[in-house]
Amino acid sequence: MHQQVVHWLRVTLWLGPVVLLCGWIGGSNLPSPAAEQRTGPLCAAGPSAGRPAEPDPVPALLRKVRVSPSDPVEPVPGMPPVLDRSNLYSGTAADRFSPAVAGAPPRVYVPNRQSNSVYVIDPATLEVVDRYPVGPSPQHVVPSWDLKTLWVANNGSRRNSGSLTPIDPKTSKTGNTIPVDDPYNLYFTPDGRSAIVVAERHKRLDFRDAQTMALQQSIEAPNCSGINHADFSIDGRYAIFTCEFRGGGLVKIDLVNRKVLGYLRFAKRGMPQDIRISPDGTRFYVADMHADGVYVVDGDSFTQTDFIPTGVGTHGLYPSRDGKELYVANRGSHSTHGAPHGKGSIVVVDFASGKVEHTWPIPGGGSPDMGNISADGKQLWLSGRWDNVVYDIDTTTGAVKTIPVGHEPHGLTVWPQPGRYSLGHTGNMR
Repeated sequence: MHQQVVHWLRVTLWLGPVVLLCGWIGGSNLPSPAAEQRTGPLCAAGPSAGRPAEPDPVPALLRKVRVSPSDPVEPVPGMPPVLDRSNLYSGTAADRFSPAVAGAPPRVYVPNRQSNSVYVIDPATLEVVDRYPVGPSPQHVVPSWDLKTLWVANNGSRRNSGSLTPIDPKTSKTGNTIPVDDPYNLYFTPDGRSAIVVAERHKRLDFRDAQTMALQQSIEAPNCSGINHADFSIDGRYAIFTCEFRGGGLVKIDLVNRKVLGYLRFAKRGMPQDIRISPDGTRFYVADMHADGVYVVDGDSFTQTDFIPTGVGTHGLYPSRDGKELYVANRGSHSTHGAPHGKGSIVVVDFASGKVEHTWPIPGGGSPDMGNISADGKQLWLSGRWDNVVYDIDTTTGAVKTIPVGHEPHGLTVWPQPGRYSLGHTGNMR
């Protein structure tokens, strides 16, 4: 008996410090609350981040998955209702114009990045009918949430001279330019209360008053180099932005509480560009200029689920008017400073199957970049980034017409477009 007591006493004396040591090591490997708040959960984190986190009611709400196709969508307060949960693009069908766009003549607005100008094309005659100077380095022409203004995002290149130039689409004339910091791109919150200026060089999103552009608040995204393009969840609770540089990836933004939720890195280093949500709101399609294709990402779980090869320099993404197809613009180059007459092409992807239906090369080579489809869905308008032209592409045959414009055209928009409101970019309509 005495020997057993001595034995258990020795075990206890040895085991106690070991348990304490293991507890200390385990606790030190968990991410601190401060680090979690600074960067958000990183999807590509190491083993220490793999431990189950404490329940967080906000992310749980944002990850809510609809159980069946019949479940209604509960949008954030102030966001217009989702008309058809199986096709969130149903409000952008060819005949669904808002009264707000009445009286606006059909035009194509083309920002020329190196010419610091906007060209205006009449789509009926394919002629340039107007042109005017804007701020340095205009990147995109963006319809406002209320559809009453077109904003030219002049990010000023590497100067501290960024600005937004308003255009009245009913007169096609510009208004007074508003200085803002580094507006590479421009989006709007689903409730229409805030504009989101994408300050790419600063890895930052600036929330501004949607009318006056007065600054409201900023969100830092320090692990998203080259933050630029975005799309929004079907209920408006979060947005996913692409991170173009340093290997590429995505950042997920909580729009309810306005904070970073996390980052996603793809398996291979890449250069993500445009991003679009599927008609049913479950998947996001991400164009990657280095991967030469489109990543498919589950929005709620924030994980990659598929990859669709499309062509060299995959860049722009545009849903068809009926929400059944996705037009993919392949810029024909992996470089941010490509050569003219590259291996540019257009690919048509079926949303339902994820399969490529058509591939239309640009005759003689080209560099299709950003744009949008015509109001009736019969033409796809894209800038020819390195060829100083605009492409008018027949969405039935793939036939291409070209119109010369200024130097380095970029994010053109077609106006007016059907839809109740705009989430930004070159016409992300709902």
